[in-house]
Amino acid sequence: MRFSKIFIYDEPAIPEIQLNSLTEFLQNTFHVPVYKRKNIFANQGKNVAHNIAATRIFNYRMPFQKHEPADEEVQFELETFVDSSKTENIILYDGFEFHQTVSDLIPKEEANLDNFHLIFTNKLTCTFDDSDFRYHGRALIGSNPAIISTTGIIEAPAKPREFYMEMMANYGMGLNVDSIKQKYKGQYLEYHDSKMDKIIQGYALQAILYYITGEPFCEFLDCRLNNAHWQRDLLYSQLEFGRLCPKHQKNLDDWLTLN
Repeated sequence: MRFSKIFIYDEPAIPEIQLNSLTEFLQNTFHVPVYKRKNIFANQGKNVAHNIAATRIFNYRMPFQKHEPADEEVQFELETFVDSSKTENIILYDGFEFHQTVSDLIPKEEANLDNFHLIFTNKLTCTFDDSDFRYHGRALIGSNPAIISTTGIIEAPAKPREFYMEMMANYGMGLNVDSIKQKYKGQYLEYHDSKMDKIIQGYALQAILYYITGEPFCEFLDCRLNNAHWQRDLLYSQLEFGRLCPKHQKNLDDWLTLN
């Protein structure tokens, strides 16, 4: 798939995205102009808030079930359009329904194959997995536009098994969450983690190469396209290894040659 422009849409609640460095990274990688845009939900009204609220998941063990949002849900979404750092615990959104709603916000004159749109959000996008009949958090909903959930980057790949074992072992026994988090600090991403900027570059790379090739993520840890299910794998692929495997580097080189 060819394109000649990339548009990236900010999520102001996550300054670690660092749009300037991301713009430079994408321009150097794909050799096309990259344009920065404000948050796609900025200045949106009640109808969009209603549509976003309608993508909420209420039963994570059932495929998506449409519902009519309550006024409070619509009001909450409206408030996040003004201040996206506003939180209500972690709300789950169906990734495909959310994607459709977001797609409708792309200006019609720019919604074409010549432009690639990359949207950041701190909302947790999820997809239903028929293999275990439950929703799972996702960092990336691939397509055009592609959606990268910063909350998904943190919450979807699992922390070390030992972390969860200690949390369960201490549950109801004067649990000191902070001490357990401190023990495993550095082994997983945290909110507003300084490592997020490089991780986000990796997910942007995944989103665009998925659009170019139509192929799923890389199965090998030694590749930035690896679909990490564990935080340790995410940190390794994106930071320690930090490059593409030979196969996907060739895919990128071939695309650059043709473009």
